[in-house]
Formats: sequence, C-alpha cells, structure tokens
Amino acid sequence: MQSLTPCLWFDGQAEEAAHFYTSIFNDSKVGSIVRYGEAAAAASGRPKGSVMTVTFTLEGREFMALNGGPAFRFTPAISFMVGCETQKELDALWENLSSGGELMECGWLTDKYGVTWQIIPRTLDRMMQDPDAEKSERVMKALIQMKKLDLAALNRAYEQP
Repeated sequence: MQSLTPCLWFDGQAEEAAHFYTSIFNDSKVGSIVRYGEAAAAASGRPKGSVMTVTFTLEGREFMALNGGPAFRFTPAISFMVGCETQKELDALWENLSSGGELMECGWLTDKYGVTWQIIPRTLDRMMQDPDAEKSERVMKALIQMKKLDLAALNRAYEQP
C-alpha cells in the first residue's frame, strides 16, 4: 500500500519542532532521528553529526522533519487543517500553536517555525456547504471577522432566523 508523508523543511530546528508538535497533539510521538554522516554533510554543507531528519506522528499521522538549511521557507500556500470538536479543544490548539507565531484571519495562524495551520471546528464544513445559501453566507460574514474562531458565534450565525 502506498503511503503519503509530509516532509517539512527546517533550518536546524527539525528535532525541536518535532518535540514541540508532539507535545501539543494527542496520539503523537517522536520516532527516529537520523544524523548527517560524512557523505551527507559534505553534500549538504550541514555539520557532520547534526540532525538530518526526524520522523514523528501527530494524531497517528506520520511526518518527517528535515534540516535542509536556509534555502526554503514555509508559506501559507500550504497549511495543515485541524478540525476541533469543541471550543475548549480549539482554544488549546490555538494557544499552543500560535505561541511565538503570527495570528491570521479566519482561524489561520503561523507557528514559531513558519508552518501555517487552520484551527477550525469540525462543523464548519457542514455550515459552509449548507444548501441554504443564506445560512452559509451568514457564517462566512461571521467567520471573516474572526482570527481565532468562536464556535458559539458561528453557530448563532448559522441558526439565525
């Protein structure tokens, strides 16, 4: 069976980031750590013995972090969506992931490593796709005024007569 593993490019913070992310999400752990050997260090310019890759799982999904150097940076063009069941869960993820990062609109944030996340209620998709266009429009009007999403306010907008 084919697998799909996101590989995140860092400039020396791969292990730190893996530990940070696994401390936030349930069912998460740091896996293997591979260090630059002589050949890889010579080819990459990274120090021999420094961390090259770290595998980790978040919510049971596998990721890899690579210390590839300063050549590439993260952008919001790719983000990780995290669906939350409750406001308490949303608040905790928002608080932890946004620490040292940048808050954006509509439930988006960039963490201290530059990775972009969308912290959203699981019900948002259903609200936005409701066949009643007035309901989804009210939700969108409420949504675009928020940074961290407020599930109660979104529900009120959705249920408004």
